[in-house]
Amino acid sequence: MTTDTGDFDFHRTLPLGTDQLWHVLTDANMRERWGAPSPEMILKVEKSDLRVGGIERHICGPKKNPEFEVETRWYRLDAPSDAAFTETVEIGGSAIGTSLVTYRLEAKGKGTQLFVHVALSSFCGAEALSEFKDGWQGGLASLDALAHELAAE
Repeated sequence: MTTDTGDFDFHRTLPLGTDQLWHVLTDANMRERWGAPSPEMILKVEKSDLRVGGIERHICGPKKNPEFEVETRWYRLDAPSDAAFTETVEIGGSAIGTSLVTYRLEAKGKGTQLFVHVALSSFCGAEALSEFKDGWQGGLASLDALAHELAAE
């Protein structure tokens, strides 16, 4: 099987300042709150080392059976403006895909513009590209809801 590749971009304007949004994006506990793509799914951080070269491990998937194991490696952490990291997703010890993710944050009024770029290599077929994109769309929708909740506090 060949390696299939793709990339996608997301843009959101969120009602949090750059420092607060940075915290929401990078803090392990906060990522657990918004990272799952739907309410039926869970993201549970098992290890977090938020520094350049640091590794984070988490599991995600359906709440009753989170089957995906994810290893995140941080390559750039320039708070509160940009970050870059890779994520490798495995099921049962076999890698199904790796992505390079870049966050860029820019202040806009009282809020922040968030730009997310994801470059993906799928090891399990081209159909996985849209599944990864759907996962990001769901997670970012949860991020948007959480940002509005935090802004209202």
